[in-house]
Amino acid sequence: MRANDLLARFVQWITFGASGSIPASFHNELDRQSALSSDDIRLFEALCQFLWIQGEPLPLIFDVHDEIYTRQGITLTTLKRLEDAGLVRFERNGFVKKGFRQHARLFYCGKPTKIGFSNNENNELDLGHVLLTERGKALALTYPVSRNQQFYEYVINRWFQQGLVLSSIQIDQNQQSRHE
Repeated sequence: MRANDLLARFVQWITFGASGSIPASFHNELDRQSALSSDDIRLFEALCQFLWIQGEPLPLIFDVHDEIYTRQGITLTTLKRLEDAGLVRFERNGFVKKGFRQHARLFYCGKPTKIGFSNNENNELDLGHVLLTERGKALALTYPVSRNQQFYEYVINRWFQQGLVLSSIQIDQNQQSRHE
């Protein structure tokens, strides 16, 4: 079994519970995938490389004009297209996830990054301008996430600049390889 398959199963387990019962709506979403155009599917696959997991898949799209996204075909126009296809919700003012305690863990490509906030509780995390719809979440579970190291470093740098304390096996490995 490939690592991406394991990640997909893990996300399914987290999303649908440890019972392993996947709701019929998940299967219905897979059936509706065929209604998407090949361009929509290609765009959605490109979007999936920007997914982090924190209880659910979260596409972290902070600046639709940044080349980290545009080089991969993710622009305001393509996000609107995915919104019209019912896969994402786009909000110019952005989304914020609230209620974090002092520490939280988010996963990118199956590897954890621990975030430390300054307050003991009631912390917020900027999620950017895009959220997946239920249809988008179900469809995201069917795609392997392609790791984008530049994007990972982009997010880590952004969080660091916001004053968050970060800990990750990936961060530590990157720093070690630079010093060797």
